[in-house]
Amino acid sequence: MSWGKLLEPDLFLGDSILSLTPELVKENELKGLVLDVDETLVPLREIQVSEYLRQWVEQIRPVATLWLVSNNISEARIGGIARSLNLPYITGAAKPSRRKLRQAVTGMNLPVEKVAMVGDRLFTDVLAGNRLGMFTILVEPMVDPGEIMQTKHPVRSLEVWLSQILGASLAKKK
Repeated sequence: MSWGKLLEPDLFLGDSILSLTPELVKENELKGLVLDVDETLVPLREIQVSEYLRQWVEQIRPVATLWLVSNNISEARIGGIARSLNLPYITGAAKPSRRKLRQAVTGMNLPVEKVAMVGDRLFTDVLAGNRLGMFTILVEPMVDPGEIMQTKHPVRSLEVWLSQILGASLAKKK
């Protein structure tokens, strides 16, 4: 598989994870979602989840098994977020390594092709999910409400630029 294809999400929402609806999950025949944490579920500096995210989890929970898989090694932060949502979690995933993603999929007891990797980064979340054969969903990063005017994400912008040079298409797919 080419680098371009490895960096190309199956679904690009063009919005935050909150726009991933139960209908979209069903439409793509998904039974499980592996969720990145930092900037996918909560802004990087936040330790608590928003009420909106809590409601989103409760809407998705009936249609898909959910696991949190984060590169972050902070047990206190990631574990606290996971416990507040009553979800299993894995820290220190070292994505794009597939090992911890495979562990989550095994824990779900689902075929890998029925599980989506959902994240805000191409070179970690999308690349890891595609390498494992998962459905991949790219979302826009969650921003801190106090930083709403600072929507620039230099690392994400560099990833998008590089992935397009390598042949990935990031056209919005709905």
